[in-house]
Amino acid sequence: MPERSEPLRVAVLVGSTREGRFAPVVTTWLTGHLHQRDDLVADVVDLAKTPLPIVFPAFGRQPSPGSREQLALVSPRLAAADAFVLVTPEYNHSFPASLKNAIDWHGEEWHGKPVGFVSYGGLSGGLRAVEHLRVVMAEVNAMTIRNSVSLHDAWSRFDEDGACKDPAADTAVKALLDQLAWWGHALRDAKSVRSYVA
Repeated sequence: MPERSEPLRVAVLVGSTREGRFAPVVTTWLTGHLHQRDDLVADVVDLAKTPLPIVFPAFGRQPSPGSREQLALVSPRLAAADAFVLVTPEYNHSFPASLKNAIDWHGEEWHGKPVGFVSYGGLSGGLRAVEHLRVVMAEVNAMTIRNSVSLHDAWSRFDEDGACKDPAADTAVKALLDQLAWWGHALRDAKSVRSYVA
């Protein structure tokens, strides 16, 4: 039997910052599944609670002191993660600006790490947001997981206590996390013997 490895640290990045957002319900459900596993440890990075600056420094310059203070609440957590799950709604056929901002503020934090997606919305279930995110994450040298979780008409899939009423969604999130764990361990093991080259 191979030696048991340390659990993967999974940063769950909550992309919506809208007032009255449904993201906390979806995130709590997702982290409930993560907490059931002994191979994954979740760290929820909520961009509504830890907002990032929106004014970038000129190329080659350091962020302002205020920007560095905001980044310090997020950047080390992304750097420490072995894998990511992005929780996103769909805004105007794509993903929220707050999520793009978080991606753009970071570089090496994404390199050679797997990224899974849990999206939600109306008829589309956030699928168009995920398709756009796949292109963006490829540009920052991340490895996206093929399986995603898409919650169509998401508000009808949870009861008033936030419990999911759809067994198919629970099956889908398990499949996503299984793939995330496989890729997370494979990529972490690979980087332990050979430095990642961006």
